[in-house]
Amino acid sequence: MDTTEFWTTIEAARSAASADRPFAEVLADDLATRSKEDILRYQERFDEVSGAVYRWDVWAAAYLIGGGCSDDSFMDFRAGLVALGRDWYEKAAADPDGLAGHPAVIAAAGAYRDEALFDEDVNYVAARAFGRVTGDEEDFYEAWTEYEASRDRPARRGDDGMGEDFDFDDAAEMHSRLPRLAALYLGDITGQGPSDGDGRASVSDLELGTVPG
Repeated sequence: MDTTEFWTTIEAARSAASADRPFAEVLADDLATRSKEDILRYQERFDEVSGAVYRWDVWAAAYLIGGGCSDDSFMDFRAGLVALGRDWYEKAAADPDGLAGHPAVIAAAGAYRDEALFDEDVNYVAARAFGRVTGDEEDFYEAWTEYEASRDRPARRGDDGMGEDFDFDDAAEMHSRLPRLAALYLGDITGQGPSDGDGRASVSDLELGTVPG
C-alpha cells in the first residue's frame, strides 16, 4: 500500500461512515477483508503520516482545541487529523492554525466542547482488523514488531525534529503563533476585534477568515 492507496482507503471509509458506523469501524471492516501484509502496510503508512505532524505547532493547536493535550491525547489528535482525509490533513500540516476554519472545530468551540478532532479508535484500526483475520488482536503486535524489523525505515524523529518548542500556557505566544485558533479559544488578547461578547471570536468571523492572522 503506497501513500496514494492509503489516502484512497481513508477517503472510502470517510464516505461510508455514518452516525451508526463510525469512521474507525468502517475502516477496520475494510482492512479486515485484506491480507495481513496489506494491513501491515496500512499501519506503516499510518505511522508515517501521523509521525509527520508530530510537531510542536500541531501540538499547540491540539492544546487549544482540546483545552490541554497530553502525550496520549496528542496521538489521538494526530489520528483524528488523518481521519479528516487528505485535504484537511495536508492543510493542517502546512498551517495548523487553519484548523480554526474546520466546521467541527468551530462548532465545538461555540459549544465549549473539547473533543473536536480527537479520535483514539483510529490508532487501533489495524490491530482490530488484523485480529479479525487471525482471531487474536495480539497477533498484530507480534507481526508488526517483525515487520518493522524487516524494513529499512528511517529512524524516528526525536524532539529536534518537532520544530521550535514554546509555552502553550503563554496566551501572547499562542496568539502570535496560532492567531485564529487563539482568537477562537482564548479570545482577543488585545480586548479589541470581533467577538461574541465573551472574548471569543464569533463563528461568522472564523468562517469568513476576518480574524487577524
